[in-house]
Formats: sequence, C-alpha cells, structure tokens
Amino acid sequence: MTFELFYWPGLQGRGEFVRLAFEAAGTPYVEIVQGDEPGQGLDGLLHTMDDPACMDPPFAPPFLRIRHASGHELIGQTANILAYLGPLLGLVGETPRARRWVNQLQLTIADLVAEVHDGHHPIASRLYYSNQKAEARKRTADLIDYRLPKFFGYFERVLARNPHAGGWLSEGAMSYADLSLFQVIEGLYYAFPRAMSGFASAFPRCRAVRDAVAREPLVAAYLESPRRIPFNTSGIFRHYKELDRASPF
Repeated sequence: MTFELFYWPGLQGRGEFVRLAFEAAGTPYVEIVQGDEPGQGLDGLLHTMDDPACMDPPFAPPFLRIRHASGHELIGQTANILAYLGPLLGLVGETPRARRWVNQLQLTIADLVAEVHDGHHPIASRLYYSNQKAEARKRTADLIDYRLPKFFGYFERVLARNPHAGGWLSEGAMSYADLSLFQVIEGLYYAFPRAMSGFASAFPRCRAVRDAVAREPLVAAYLESPRRIPFNTSGIFRHYKELDRASPF
C-alpha cells in the first residue's frame, strides 16, 4: 500500500494530525502538495478534488489517497482518516469498543480545533483576521476563559478514569487521540503563551500526555526534522499578541 497525503502547502493545519500518526508509526507517506513530480504540487491537489471521474470526492483537505493492488481510494476528514489508519498503524486498540472510543475522543478534539480556529475568524473564514479583530478579541476571551478549561477538564477526567496504566487516553498504549491531544496543546502554547502559563499545574495529566508523546523517539525525531512545518499565522493556531490574555487556569 502507498499513502499519499493531500494538504495545503506551508501549513500544519488539520493535516498535521495525520502526519503525526504516520511519523509516530514510522510509516512512509508522500506529501503530494510538497512534491514536484507530475500530478503533485497544488495543482495535483486541486485536480484530485475537482476530478469529475472521482466517485467519492473530498470536501476539502486533508484527504488521503491509498493506492493498492486493486486500485485506489480517497478518504477525507481528519477523524475519518485516523479511524482508518489507527488499526493499520497500531495506534488504537483491537476491540470495536476501543476503536469507537478513540474515534469519539478524536471527534471531540476536532470540535476543540474548530473553536480555536473560530477564535481568530469568528465572522467568516473567507475574511482576513484584520477584518474581524474586534470580534476576535471577544471570541478568544470566551475561548480562553471558558471553553479551554471545559475541554481540558474533560480530557483530564478521561485520563484519570482510564483503568490501564501508562497515562494514555485509551487503554495502556499511545493512540492517535494522544498524538492529536499533543498537537492541540503544542498549538495552544504557541498561540497563547500567557494564557497557557498555568496549564501544566491545572491539567497535569494532559501535560503528561504532551510530554510523553514528545519523548517518543520517532515523534521526537520528526519534531526536530525539516518535515515538521513551523507554526505560523496562516494556520489554525495563530499567535496574535492582542488576543492572548492572563491564564484562567
């Protein structure tokens, strides 16, 4: 099988959750938009999305093309991609219940990611941040003061109630949901350094997941490699000094 990941160039975005799964498992994949071979690059992404012959077109990146002996398949939506990859990459338990549970956690993380994005784009995604600064201040204040404590309080309870040793979200091993929780925490430290200053003491189990993921040898190597796209003010997690505020934790 060959895995081809499609996402916008120069952005971590939602594609990073999929990249982390591949990197943590040591599974080779191809970044189509980053390549310069025929059919790659941004034109390759747009052509694949708009191809009239495609019977299962994705709505937007990220999406994954899996090539195998009998043809290929496109899978869209981050949580859906990870639900497919989890069993293949050994990043989810073997029982149907464990797989549903980790998918549920990933969908909750997807809700959090959407709220973070809407903090700096509260009116419309098609408008620039500069067109909605006043609204963004109000939305981000609510995000920091109320929504982040609510989400991380939930994940803290999940970690506390997991009967298995290891300190992970599900069972006794790292899952793709743990990788995604790591990515969200990293992104928030970049976006809101003041607000996140009290995070580790308020949510020690969540912080422990972040630290444990960062120590995984393959993840650590990836984070130090040029493959890891830096956070920037074009992605989901953006640092605007005027939106940061005192820690609510």
